[in-house]
Amino acid sequence: MITLTRSQIALLLLALLSVLALFGARLARTGAAEGPSRAAAPVRIAPAGHADAAGPPLVVHVVGAVRRAGLYRLREGARAADAIRKAGGVTPHAAVALVNLAAPLVDGQQVVVPARIEAAAQAGGDLPVPWLAGGKVSLAAATIDQLDELPGIGPVTAQKIVDWRQKHGPFASVDDLDQVPGIGPTRVEQLRDLVTP
Repeated sequence: MITLTRSQIALLLLALLSVLALFGARLARTGAAEGPSRAAAPVRIAPAGHADAAGPPLVVHVVGAVRRAGLYRLREGARAADAIRKAGGVTPHAAVALVNLAAPLVDGQQVVVPARIEAAAQAGGDLPVPWLAGGKVSLAAATIDQLDELPGIGPVTAQKIVDWRQKHGPFASVDDLDQVPGIGPTRVEQLRDLVTP
């Protein structure tokens, strides 16, 4: 058993008291610093039936000649221009003049940005455009730029349509589009009401 002299015991007790005093002071400072801020933190309760200010209350559906059609959340007071911006903006073929960009949005609204082809078709009557027949795009006469205005058809696929037409002759029916690389049955069905052979 180790025996300590009175002076050694006194030194150990002094060291122990110093350590306790140091940690006690730190604990007191930490508690004092954190205590009031925790007590002062406000508790915010959203009223029933109202959306939280952090969560947008409006959901709108943006479709048509936009880069990313879909559902978007916006804050109350948003305008049609805000919804279109959320959808990535308009495509080069959008008929923006037909959209009221300043229109205020309401929850559940659909924002439609028509393409120039759709806008021309809605105008009705005989259109003095050879590649439009009865409001539909003529696969026999449309250029790459004109085919590019169709939904889901970009410049590469439009070029493939023209190449197929030059190699195989005019399209006998809309179903012939399925033979064009990059166009499958689903795309043919999407285009069926917009094109004519």
